[in-house]
Amino acid sequence: MRSTTVEPAGRRGAALALTGPGPARATPALDADAIGLPHPLALAARVILLGLVAVLTLLATRDVAELRWVGLLALCAVPAVLAAGHRVVGTLARLAEVLVVAFGASDVAAAAMVKPSGLAAAVVLPYLCVPLTSAALHRRGVEAAALLGVAAAALVGSGAVTDTGAGRQIGQAWYLAVSAQWLVLAALGTLAARALQRAMSARDERPQPYAEATRLLTQLRSVARQLPGATLDPGGISEHLLEELRGFARADRAAVLSASGGGRLVVLAQAGADRVDWETTLDADSAIADAWATQEPQVANRSQARSDQRGDVSALVVPLVAGVRTVGLVALEADVANAYPSPVMNRVAELAAPAALRLEAALLFDEVRSLATNEERQRLAREIHDGVAQELVMVGYGIDNALATLPGTATESADELRSLRGEVTRVITELRLSLFELRSEVDRHGGLAAAIAEYARTVGASAGLRVHLSLDESTARLPAATEAELLRIAQEAITNARKHAGAANLWVTCAVDPPFAQIEVSDDGQGIPDQRPDGRYGLAIMAERAERIRGRLEIRPRHPSGTTVAVVLGTSPRRDSL
Repeated sequence: MRSTTVEPAGRRGAALALTGPGPARATPALDADAIGLPHPLALAARVILLGLVAVLTLLATRDVAELRWVGLLALCAVPAVLAAGHRVVGTLARLAEVLVVAFGASDVAAAAMVKPSGLAAAVVLPYLCVPLTSAALHRRGVEAAALLGVAAAALVGSGAVTDTGAGRQIGQAWYLAVSAQWLVLAALGTLAARALQRAMSARDERPQPYAEATRLLTQLRSVARQLPGATLDPGGISEHLLEELRGFARADRAAVLSASGGGRLVVLAQAGADRVDWETTLDADSAIADAWATQEPQVANRSQARSDQRGDVSALVVPLVAGVRTVGLVALEADVANAYPSPVMNRVAELAAPAALRLEAALLFDEVRSLATNEERQRLAREIHDGVAQELVMVGYGIDNALATLPGTATESADELRSLRGEVTRVITELRLSLFELRSEVDRHGGLAAAIAEYARTVGASAGLRVHLSLDESTARLPAATEAELLRIAQEAITNARKHAGAANLWVTCAVDPPFAQIEVSDDGQGIPDQRPDGRYGLAIMAERAERIRGRLEIRPRHPSGTTVAVVLGTSPRRDSL
């Protein structure tokens, strides 16, 4: 559904309208100078120079009547300031200023008390820079050049017909020399003003980060609502693409892969009965690496798995290119020779092409959502640390002070305060662990197993649990969003074991070999009581997270005591070997 937002024109001198997801467009209008709002710098420059010209004129001529030129300049300056941006009024006002300067300079030179009197023209000529600079700052380069020509012609013409006193030729020579000097200075000032205007325009045209982000996110929200199924999930888009392609071309195995950083690919989705350890290294000798580098479909007569033990195999790898950037690959394999001739390859590439832009949008949205989630977690951690945690520490100090001041006979009150102090200490410990959980993230270089191990060791040390770790992680990586969800599931399972199980040992197993992953958290405690509502809520959250990444959550008793919580992605390697 389209929405329209109109910003009042009085705020920026233009009406801005947003229609649907398109960018904002400005309706032409007069700028601030054109509607009667003088620029402070333009007004100050004219006032200062008018005062300077008036003082210099009096000093040169000793005649108050010569101030009529200052009055004329002030009269011309009013529309030049109030309507500086107007194409007609502003231009005419600046032209009038130039002419008044030219004729005023010659008149002051004739009335001057100095010899030769041509030098006295310099008392009025400094004002010539004002109209020329004003034209340049209002993006009127042609007008500035024209005003400079008019000024030169007017100065030469007025000097030729004006009597500059004794030594006419000498006086006129000095007059022309001074005029030429100030014309050159005005021209240099105009060029400098033009360069400054361009620099300011370039700075203003650069998008402000937060304003640009707001505009783009608003458009993204509008577009997302119009998407089929309202989805921006990379995994869902990839699965839909594989289903579409397998309906046209034979594919006993298929996968969509995308970049994860570090020169490796991650499997977004795969189809087929068997688990395939796809080649995810871009510097390997494979059709996958060639398709990524060349942005052209590649056909091979061998599997694109890292451990290829098959006979006759046909492989087709089609790059997903959005604009000039490769955002992913589609890999199809069939257990027959020559399964992908040129017509089939071209048709597969044609079907896959529209998915490239959809996948890029989904990946970008996933990244933005991950950044926003991490930022919110960090914000919550800061709020808890600076708010509730500090207040509880102060409460603990207050209880300690109360215990120190109690008389020795108040043993019952002291016991109650000690019990309260112990409870406050327990709550502070819980908060600290919650802060650690909020701030924990999967490091790009450390990997999922390292993040889970660090959290398990920290929680185990605080709770007095003996932690047993079994980590088996390949060099390939899962998608960042998947790793984040697995980490949160493991954290919730470890936290439940610490808080509710009453266990002495904690076993954490992490096996990652994309697209397969399995994480198990076991304890030797009392199990999960059916009557504990908070435990049910935590289990529901873990199940939702597992479903979001297309995994399955398994909760089972551990023999002889305790509970095992496991989350599994893909097919276990052990099942392939059966």
